[in-house]
Amino acid sequence: MVMEWLRAADDLLWGPGTLALLAGTGAFLLVRTRFLPWRNLGYALRAALGREARVKGRDGDVTPFASLMTALAATIGTGNIVGVATALVAGGPGALVWMELAALLGLSTKLSECLLAVKFRRQNRRGEMCGGPMYVMRDGLGLGRLGAALGAVYALFAVCSSFGIGGMAQANSIAGALEASFGVPVRAAALATAGLSLAVILGGVKSVARVSAGLVPVMAALYLGAALAVLWGCRENLPAGIALIFRCALSPRAAAGGAAGTLMNTIRWGVARGVFSNESGMGSAGISAASAATSSPVRQGYIGMTGAFFDTCVVCTVTGLAICCSGALGAVDAAGNAVDGAALTILAFRSVLGPAGGLLVSFSVVLFAFTSILGGAYQGEKAFEYLFGVRRVLLYRLAFALAVLWGAAAELEAVFCFSDICNALMCLPNLLCLLLLSGLAARELDDFQPEVRRKRRKKL
Repeated sequence: MVMEWLRAADDLLWGPGTLALLAGTGAFLLVRTRFLPWRNLGYALRAALGREARVKGRDGDVTPFASLMTALAATIGTGNIVGVATALVAGGPGALVWMELAALLGLSTKLSECLLAVKFRRQNRRGEMCGGPMYVMRDGLGLGRLGAALGAVYALFAVCSSFGIGGMAQANSIAGALEASFGVPVRAAALATAGLSLAVILGGVKSVARVSAGLVPVMAALYLGAALAVLWGCRENLPAGIALIFRCALSPRAAAGGAAGTLMNTIRWGVARGVFSNESGMGSAGISAASAATSSPVRQGYIGMTGAFFDTCVVCTVTGLAICCSGALGAVDAAGNAVDGAALTILAFRSVLGPAGGLLVSFSVVLFAFTSILGGAYQGEKAFEYLFGVRRVLLYRLAFALAVLWGAAAELEAVFCFSDICNALMCLPNLLCLLLLSGLAARELDDFQPEVRRKRRKKL
């Protein structure tokens, strides 16, 4: 009965209205900002990866690079391995195209989220920076108590989302990967994951950022290297695989992927899993961006924007191509059920790299999911702090650890349905806020454009 309610709520919240609002907001912001997110993508990548991003400024808790890694820790997770596979099975190969389109439109959304979060951030009693959509709604909209109430609604959804997408979904993937590849009992994996997570998040943002900055670049490079090796191994199938992906993206029927569906089903799964992966429109990246030691909201906005690019346009793309070109998509297990989730990605990697490919995916799932737990915990904690104050954050940390513990043994479908519902409930107030403050974001970007031109001339 509960599962039926979750499915019904998931279908309702991720219907055509929400998809149109997400894509429409991204497109509107892109036009309103004169396509600066796309025009300045090169500048954003250099700013994110350059030396200046690793230098801590005066106003903030961590370096701009560490802030980006904290945001990426929350986004580069099971959505890149499990989520992509789930989208391809449920929506067909064409879902990958809609994931990419959602990410490209999401660049402008994430830029605005991070920019506004830094602009309206504030210090708490411990001297830590706090920011995100809830503070933007309260202090930026100029609506008084209504803005504060809207911020409280967003924060409530963000806390729930952190338990779902940040804790339970990631722990579920860790336990599944460790049991399937290494024979680790689910209970032992759950206890270890919850214990290690709690040990890190008890140290606050600096502890989370330090671990994220160390793990995220290494794990991303390891996974991308393996995925590119898979693509090289099945390079003869690459042109046909890409053609199939684009053909199914616009076809009335998603002809592959276990269960054929309508075009709307393909779009729905592509956009929903894209949001699950890069979180554009959810506003959570702004919470991490607010911790950056920077004096320029726009510069940090551009750095934060690259998270959607790295997450979906790079990591999700190679995962989807590996699955489609390896011939794994559409495979069934011994019971006749379509292979789904991490098992599908493992099958794709193993078909080219042998047993080592499966172990690499399992190891990547564990690392990706663990860092996502850390990033999600920090973002949820700041939302909890907005609601209940800084003195009660220990209560949240303990509750989050329990969610991780419980999520490891939960059903995959229930975890993803719950996460999708929370994502949608976060998106709605956040997108409304972004639309209302789009003029402010556009003016900030225009004022910063001379600095972008100066950096380009200096590079030349």
